Amino acid sequence: MAVVNDASYQLEVSDLSMSFGGIKAVQGVSFAVHPEEIYSIIGPNGAGKTTIFNCISGIYQAQAGSIVFEGSKILGRKPHEIAHMGIARAFQNIELFRGMTVLDNLMSAQGYRIKYGLFRAALYLGRCLREEVESRGKVEEIIEFLDLQRVRNTPVGGLSYGLQKRLELGRALAMEPKLVLIDEPVSGMNLEETEDMARYILDINEDMRITIVLIEHDMGVVMDLSDRVTVLNFGIKIAEGTPREIVKNQEVISAYLGEEQA
Repeated sequence: MAVVNDASYQLEVSDLSMSFGGIKAVQGVSFAVHPEEIYSIIGPNGAGKTTIFNCISGIYQAQAGSIVFEGSKILGRKPHEIAHMGIARAFQNIELFRGMTVLDNLMSAQGYRIKYGLFRAALYLGRCLREEVESRGKVEEIIEFLDLQRVRNTPVGGLSYGLQKRLELGRALAMEPKLVLIDEPVSGMNLEETEDMARYILDINEDMRITIVLIEHDMGVVMDLSDRVTVLNFGIKIAEGTPREIVKNQEVISAYLGEEQA
């Protein structure tokens, strides 16, 4: 069923469909996310979760359906236009500049907000100087927020996997988003790193009041963090509800969670 446009929703995905040749990756999927909600999308590998993220962020152009963010249609817009609207993304596969420092990676995410031209940049005066100082201040806040002070000047390639994942999230925050798409934030992490990342996601949502849309296979994280959950299977939405409702849904148990052996 299509989502009906509602001012109480920040993000609305309606009847979204995406195919690659003869493969139907997403088939008529609809869901809507409230402001400041943590909303999770789960399902087996190949269920269409990342395809939906790619459509929301403008990497893919869906063949059917609509996506509305804060009342504006975003389907068909370019990724940089969607970023300017307030949607940022932290990728499953780390997409950092490995030869650059933590600080420089975060500063790079502020680049799309720069409004001064080449002449002012060359002189490093006036507007250029003011914007650079402002950007640096915002990045310093993120470094402190994510406890990255001790590695701020370390090249990314020398960081542990857990710290790189944290920085990937930090770079999305440096774009000053209203909503962040986070793709498998704890994939490949040990227990301590997983607990730390879950805490950061909660703090981003509660302290920064940023909406989170999450893809994650770790069901403990999903159930602990999520306000609501949508479940996909073979590109089709099979359930939506609170974590408590989802774990009791028989279709979800059969398709994804699995039955306990007697």
